[in-house]
Amino acid sequence: MKANQNQINQLLAQRHMAIVGVSRSSKKFGHQVFMQLKGMNYHLYPVHREAESIEGVRCYRSINELPVEVQAICLITPKHQTDDLINQSLKRGISQIWVQQMSEGQETEKIARDSGANIVMGRCVFMYTNPKGIHKFHMQLNKLFGTYAK
Repeated sequence: MKANQNQINQLLAQRHMAIVGVSRSSKKFGHQVFMQLKGMNYHLYPVHREAESIEGVRCYRSINELPVEVQAICLITPKHQTDDLINQSLKRGISQIWVQQMSEGQETEKIARDSGANIVMGRCVFMYTNPKGIHKFHMQLNKLFGTYAK
């Protein structure tokens, strides 16, 4: 179940966003997403079990530690962790959730259907956040072949 453009716009309108799956390594995808959103002036709240900060931004050890102003969360996590993290987010009252494509767990679609939350699935966050380089090329291919969100 791929998200539509309205779902994506609704989530990206939230300016206070947590990111689970941020890496300290600039070569990792989670770090690159973090930097992309940081460059777009989002107020970011990285969730990392070990790091105190990433790129000068304070890290939180878990979703439960996030401040109340967090309105959305982006999950860039292994599939086996995703459904639990969605449920933790929902319990915290965070109902704008981006599940990076290929991170969907076994129950992600069911949770999305049953929760009433805006859970963006089947989409790459880069495609919808002013992509550059290879991500811009992928976006253009998606548009050409009709797979870009409508």
